[in-house]
Amino acid sequence: MDFFQVLANCVRSSFLLGFTTLRRTLPYPVQVFLKHLLIVLSVVTYDSSSRFAPPAFPSSGNGLWYTTPGTIWAQDFLPIGNGYLGAMLPGGTSHEVTQLNIESLWSGGPFQDSSYNGGNHFPSQQTQMAEHMQNIRETIFSSSTGTIDNIDRIMTPSGAYGSYASAGYLLATLDSTGPFSEYARWLDLNEAVSHTTWSDGSSTFLRESFCSHPLQGCVQYLNITDSGVLPALTYAYTVAETGLPAPNVTCLDDATLIIRNYVSIPGMLYEILAQAQAPGGFVSCSEVPGSNPPNATLTVTGASEAWISWFGGTNYDMTAGNTAANYSFQGPDPHNSLAALLSSANMRAPSYAELLDEHIKDYTSIVTPFSLDLGQTPDLNTPTNQILAEYQASVGNPYLEWVLFNYGRYLLASSARGILPANLQGKWAEGYSNPWGADYHSNINIQMNYWSAEMSNMDVTKSLFDYIQNTWGPRGAYTAQVLYNISEGFVTHGEMNIFGHTGMKLGGNSAQWANYPESNAWMMIHVWDHFDYTNDVDWWKTQGWPLVKSVASFHLEKLVEDLYFNDLTLVTVPCNSPEQVPITLGCSHAQQLIWQLFNAIEQGYEAAGDTDTAFLDAVVSKRVQMDKGLRIGSWGQLQEWKVDMDVIHDTHRHLSHLIGLYPGYAIASYSPSLQGDLIINGTFMNYTKEDILNAAAISLTYRGMGTGDDADAGWEKIWRAAAWAQLANETEFYKGLTYAIERNFAPNLFSLYTAGSTIFQIDANLGYPAAVLNALLQAPDVANIGIPLQVTLLPALPPAWSSGEMRGARIRGGITVDLAWNAGKPTTVTFIIDRDLAGRERDVVVNYGGKVVTQFRSNGGYIQTISSF
Repeated sequence: MDFFQVLANCVRSSFLLGFTTLRRTLPYPVQVFLKHLLIVLSVVTYDSSSRFAPPAFPSSGNGLWYTTPGTIWAQDFLPIGNGYLGAMLPGGTSHEVTQLNIESLWSGGPFQDSSYNGGNHFPSQQTQMAEHMQNIRETIFSSSTGTIDNIDRIMTPSGAYGSYASAGYLLATLDSTGPFSEYARWLDLNEAVSHTTWSDGSSTFLRESFCSHPLQGCVQYLNITDSGVLPALTYAYTVAETGLPAPNVTCLDDATLIIRNYVSIPGMLYEILAQAQAPGGFVSCSEVPGSNPPNATLTVTGASEAWISWFGGTNYDMTAGNTAANYSFQGPDPHNSLAALLSSANMRAPSYAELLDEHIKDYTSIVTPFSLDLGQTPDLNTPTNQILAEYQASVGNPYLEWVLFNYGRYLLASSARGILPANLQGKWAEGYSNPWGADYHSNINIQMNYWSAEMSNMDVTKSLFDYIQNTWGPRGAYTAQVLYNISEGFVTHGEMNIFGHTGMKLGGNSAQWANYPESNAWMMIHVWDHFDYTNDVDWWKTQGWPLVKSVASFHLEKLVEDLYFNDLTLVTVPCNSPEQVPITLGCSHAQQLIWQLFNAIEQGYEAAGDTDTAFLDAVVSKRVQMDKGLRIGSWGQLQEWKVDMDVIHDTHRHLSHLIGLYPGYAIASYSPSLQGDLIINGTFMNYTKEDILNAAAISLTYRGMGTGDDADAGWEKIWRAAAWAQLANETEFYKGLTYAIERNFAPNLFSLYTAGSTIFQIDANLGYPAAVLNALLQAPDVANIGIPLQVTLLPALPPAWSSGEMRGARIRGGITVDLAWNAGKPTTVTFIIDRDLAGRERDVVVNYGGKVVTQFRSNGGYIQTISSF
């Protein structure tokens, strides 16, 4: 071993351990220099067959790393994003193909079809729809089974529903042909930066890519680390194999490409501005003579480093989805706003080091208020894809499980902070048309995306609530009026695009997924939770309460008396339990959700400053009268429908009737005094909480592992794991969680719809942190603030996580929790109460191992620490 190899190994074994901390204490140009120096020193020993992580990979192991470039988009490419934009990177060397996304780039809608009306009926059909609805209800009530075959009469074709679309590819080509060695690529989850490094002869190259939220743009940087000069570097743009029309690519100036295109003809306009910078070198823009449509490229020469910043936008305007704007969703040409972003970026952070530093500070401000340690030992000797390949369900690997937890939060931070919320694929989609349109499925998927946000202390929900207010509310009020003959509130159904598609989509007998007017109620639980966790009264008054009140007003009118059982209760009819076939009455899922929604109304009424006492009285009255959606069936199960027709071997992907177990609380916090005393076929029932939980466990057992005949998705397994955690069953929790990892996660740790497929769904990635948290700390909601909040420590801790620590977790009531444990038992827990509780103090009971360990009143500023268990 020569001197340089010895030096490199010494650097790795000693310096790397403190590298991240050291860099943070130095001026940023010095930080960058040290990172590049470390890479240079290590190149002599690192190659694609090396069994250790790249030299600048986080010493904590918080990231993903690989020894070969990616080839399959959904399985290998690495994601970066800032909410406004997304990109997927294969990690090429002399040729890098970066796939781009712009959050609002959709086909369909009024941009493609001027007659598009959100899948709704016409105003002239309101009377006819009311007659159809009444006939459907009467038919269900008079049926011997309480079911009917279809409700096609009240459904409508989807029309120009559209799909989230790719925005093409940015190509970066070096005039270098190799051969290459010492290759590595990695995604740093501490800093949200993707890296690729390789050697070409005596030169080492480093490429870094990130999408900056404050910049509202993305940056790709390249340098040569031996003080040499980069080979000629060319940037180009293409839509090859995307299905997009050919773009116009021209020179805005000597260093900037302007790319203008439509997603379809006719369709939405989009623009990308891409500017290259090369200190000490030259940048030129060249238009290709005679090309039609016009094409141009950027070329960098004579520089040791260069970077390209790109900004993208469309002429979509979410706030133009109302009657005043004729539901056009049409905004201005995006050029001026993009030019302003480019100019602002150059003035605010003119150097690459400043751009990167601004990005890292912003990202860490989102993710670092919370942290989790599962007692993992970082594996710096095995690439991520190999760690996954060796992973076994039930055996597990705390290190990979910890990385997946952080990765889920990274993906949420990278996709949720734009104008639009995270969709079915976050903000990453490969083609013109994508699975399920990469839309907003609102019977589990969009909800699961945000399950972990409040508890893991991430401020990422603004775009979600703005989206509901601007795209669900206006046309949803029209749907309520025309389809349901209801004059109050708004309604949506199972699938939503960005154009206010609030109607019930017809596609054969599609009621099983389209007949879902409770989508609005489920999302209002998220609205309520945001207030319950933060006590943000100003937000609650201006946005939260108006949304929740509107949806509750709709369901007040929609509930009808049950004329099938004739038990004087109020039920939803017609209803489907998502996404099950029977069209019936009193679906458990719907009844539990609406009951929780009405509780939120009573709990949030005073803080909202509302004076509409008639509305509050109606909510309280109908809440008492409504069926609560909790019945124990013939084989001990919690019934999915009010009619006892559950099939014992139904392994359906959804756990809809268990929504009150997780993520809801109608089951988890069941109260006999509030939800009991049920009259079933003339028999007076009085279930205990133990009865209800046991019935839920039976239903969950027979639902299976999430590999039924109907689907084999990651999200259904993650939901099952979270539900088992709620039942304090650590064995089934860990079995379900690890089974999902083994079966449904790709080498790039994306969740796939089925094992080995190329269909990406992000909901399992984003729901995964919530399932983990539910095994470590539980504080489910309760029906009213006068009921003590029950906090349970380590309810389903698997043996594999026998030691660990959680800091900065949030629970209801504006409470922050720090929790540490060792040998499977808590060692200390601290509760820190926000100073401003807006008059919402409450009693808190802390439980561990089936016993109460302390109780306290959550007065503002109060701190309680427990170290004896």
